[in-house]
Amino acid sequence: MNRQIAGWVTHHWAKWVVLVLSLLVIGGVASFSSKLGSVQDNDISSWLPGDAESTKVINASKAFTNPDAVPAVILYTSKSGAITPADLASIQADAAKIGKVKKVDSKVLGPIPSKDGQAVELIATVNIGSDGWNALPDIVDDIKKNAKSTDTLTVHFAGPAALGADQAKAFGGIDGVLLFSAVIIVFIILLITYRSLQLAFLFLLCGVGAVGAAEGAVYLLAKHAGLTVNGQSAGILSVLVLGAGVDYALLLVARYREELHNYEDRHEAMQHALHRAAPAVLASGITVIIGLLCLTFAHMNSTRGLGPVGAAGIACALFVMMILLPALLVIVGRWIFWPFVPRFGEPLKSETGLWSRVGQRIAKAPRMVWVVTTLILVGLSLGITQLNAHGLSNEDSFTTSQPSVAAEKVVAKHFPAGDGSPISVVAKSAKATEVEAALAQVKGIDGSTVHKLGDAGGTAYFEATLTTAADSKAAFTTIDRARTAVHKIGGADALVGGNTAINKDVQSASGADNRLIIPIVLLVVLVVLMLLLRAIAAPMILLVTVVVSFAAAMGISGLVFHNVFNFSGTDTSFPLFAFVFLVALGIDYNIFLMTRVREESLEHGTRRGALIGLGATGGVITSAGFVLAGTFAALATLPIVFLAELGFAVAVGVLLDTIIVRSVLVTALNLDIGRHIWWPSKLAQKPDVEVGEFGGEPSKASVDA
Repeated sequence: MNRQIAGWVTHHWAKWVVLVLSLLVIGGVASFSSKLGSVQDNDISSWLPGDAESTKVINASKAFTNPDAVPAVILYTSKSGAITPADLASIQADAAKIGKVKKVDSKVLGPIPSKDGQAVELIATVNIGSDGWNALPDIVDDIKKNAKSTDTLTVHFAGPAALGADQAKAFGGIDGVLLFSAVIIVFIILLITYRSLQLAFLFLLCGVGAVGAAEGAVYLLAKHAGLTVNGQSAGILSVLVLGAGVDYALLLVARYREELHNYEDRHEAMQHALHRAAPAVLASGITVIIGLLCLTFAHMNSTRGLGPVGAAGIACALFVMMILLPALLVIVGRWIFWPFVPRFGEPLKSETGLWSRVGQRIAKAPRMVWVVTTLILVGLSLGITQLNAHGLSNEDSFTTSQPSVAAEKVVAKHFPAGDGSPISVVAKSAKATEVEAALAQVKGIDGSTVHKLGDAGGTAYFEATLTTAADSKAAFTTIDRARTAVHKIGGADALVGGNTAINKDVQSASGADNRLIIPIVLLVVLVVLMLLLRAIAAPMILLVTVVVSFAAAMGISGLVFHNVFNFSGTDTSFPLFAFVFLVALGIDYNIFLMTRVREESLEHGTRRGALIGLGATGGVITSAGFVLAGTFAALATLPIVFLAELGFAVAVGVLLDTIIVRSVLVTALNLDIGRHIWWPSKLAQKPDVEVGEFGGEPSKASVDA
């Protein structure tokens, strides 16, 4: 944003035009935010990679099964130890009532007695239709109303439908509870930071407005441009926009407050603040947008969809904070900062503040500071060995106990552990007999359950039951064995799918995405930094600090997950999500600090510029870090292990980044390397002071004097 545009945004009368137009645009787009849930696609195909074998099975089996059909297992266990004829009659009556439940197939399988005679199960087919998994909680609740425990029977609800209902309920708070929690956390942090109630409200007003506009924009993109949105990406969107948006506001307002000390007219102060701060904020936002769009290279549909969703959200946050907020600030005047109103001509506290003093301490031995800091960060990164990013079982996916998970354990005591989640196989009809025989011999499959359920159009469809829990590592191994067995049959073109195969393929695709996208994001960040700082040395050094910071955050997370939270591991997509958010968002602080250091270096030399830049930006970078950490920490309010882990990792990583890496490590490197950090630009040739020549007076005030 150049000076002319900045002048129009903050012009004495044009500010009113900007205000009205901004409110019309934001309000118009935000009016669609309430419809976002109607375009969410939580069907399994919206998550799976399109080229996965399990995805191909889903597509090939549509002639035999309804892709929207989800099995629900209703298990009855005897309180006396044995199922009686009276119990069977009661269960048969329940089956008839369940068959009449809306969206449940009238043909309910069962009663199916267990071999030990202590349990009986019914299997009902639920048609979730276009509503996807969001419909399951109500359907399962209706089933429960028609299958209640009695004096002699205890009823348990298991299978994919019950699990999906628990997952849908867990994600159900992702819109309301999550955003409310994030807003409260941000409000408290803003009050502590600025001690100004009205300023905190203004920040939140703009932040919530940005969230509304982002949700409306994503709805329009999903409705008219084919963008895939699911519950996970929709929830992360609100946290991402609120946290990043308030960060951008903090960075702008910090420079505005500084300029209010230099200019009596607030319009002129905002014009200079926008002229100086907006390029860095816009560069930060564009870096985040490009970084998120790198996710479109992912194999996983859910990961690929998050990229455009997040990018659209960041674009809305930039619009609100760079257009609407400046106009609002100049309209309301200086009183918005009360009781600590910045006065024209008053000295800046940043010149004698905490980070100015920290800079003076670092300047005494910068090389020792960055070497020791780096060694500590590398030491913390060793905790990555305990991260265990190999996927989570159904039980380990929740932070709280879930009825469906407990029911699965009861089912496993009386029936094959994989009951209710069969593997699915499609093959050429001509080879059906060979495929069926091969499946029956696979270790981990109950041979007596292998059955051909359909044959049409030259394709045969089989189902079989696993002998181990469908979400266990042993089941994944069985899928490998089954695929090996049927792939060997020449001309069969056999494919193995089902819920277990789906989970296995998701983990494999997520691992491939980690290896593909992380290097791409690093390359994008490097190019942006080179263009912005007009150098090669500084961007390369900053990129190394980014990697070290991320590794340390992952190491801390691994230690805490394993030893404090007692999580069994993380989802395979966790490293990628954490990396993209930490690097793409963390680069904001790099950009804001280094653009200010470069600005000051042009006048005072690199080493003095580094200290002036730290003193001026250290406080706001720290505050912005706390805000972003707080918003992501709000993810822990949802009972989903993946989101809780992501929130913790991003929160820890951002705080580590803002307090240690940007403010201490990068400053120490600037001081030690000096003007050479700008190589090969002309700034690298500008005369610089030696480290020992500061004389204990590195503030801007002393330089100007």
